[in-house]
Amino acid sequence: MTPLRPSGAGLGFRRELLPALKTHVPAAIDFFELAPENWIDMGGVYGRDLRAFTERYPFVCHGLSLSLGGPTPLDEMLLRKIRQFMDAHGIALYTEHLSYCSDDGHLYDLLPIPFTEEAVKYVAARIRRAQDILERRIAIENASYYTPSPVADMDESSFIRAVLDEADCDLHLDVNNVYVNSVNHRYDAVEFIRALPSERIVYLHMAGHYNEADDLIVDTHGADVIEPVWALLDATYRIHGVAPTLLERDFNIPPLAELVREVEQIARLQAAHAPHAKIAAAS
Repeated sequence: MTPLRPSGAGLGFRRELLPALKTHVPAAIDFFELAPENWIDMGGVYGRDLRAFTERYPFVCHGLSLSLGGPTPLDEMLLRKIRQFMDAHGIALYTEHLSYCSDDGHLYDLLPIPFTEEAVKYVAARIRRAQDILERRIAIENASYYTPSPVADMDESSFIRAVLDEADCDLHLDVNNVYVNSVNHRYDAVEFIRALPSERIVYLHMAGHYNEADDLIVDTHGADVIEPVWALLDATYRIHGVAPTLLERDFNIPPLAELVREVEQIARLQAAHAPHAKIAAAS
């Protein structure tokens, strides 16, 4: 299949939503995202359902378990399976977290990489290898984190820029993660966004979170997007232009009609900034 680039506003492709989506895909949804680990080798009814959608809509693969910053060898067998899956379904874009999630086994959480020059070299080499195997550029996602590393040569935005340059890869900008980290680590979210390179940003995420305390937010993807995060998305479009943007909802999933209202809000903000839109979909 010819790979399709995403554009506009998207929604996570979740099995809970399939009955409603098979009945009608709302016009606001331009593309879908899935975790390839959950769909590789999927047959039967779900496999047929996925094929019916990938033949009609662009999809993005958003990885969960590659562990780009992890100490164990890169899972090259998984990467080869992902490449075959993406080729079979015509999927152009693969993204992964700038974090690690495994050591001798999976840790079932996304843990922060120390912001050091050594880590930049290490992670970038693994990203370059992943790109070679996938035969595609990939985009790395800025991660939420709760405890700063005791060793650091640079701040978070400098670390992200250094990895992007060293690996020659793209950026998947999670706007909610920036907001979460800005509260938890007390920095200016807009200035953080401004420090990122426009030319690398190809994809964005929006999501909800949980307020544990006034100074502690937990990134859950289990609630509605709040107004300050919408405002940060608006600022992101103003600073960097419009890129394909996904509503991420992994828990407490409401009916499709409720999710679509937030997808429509993404689309409205994109339309408001359309004169300054990036041509990410055609890159």
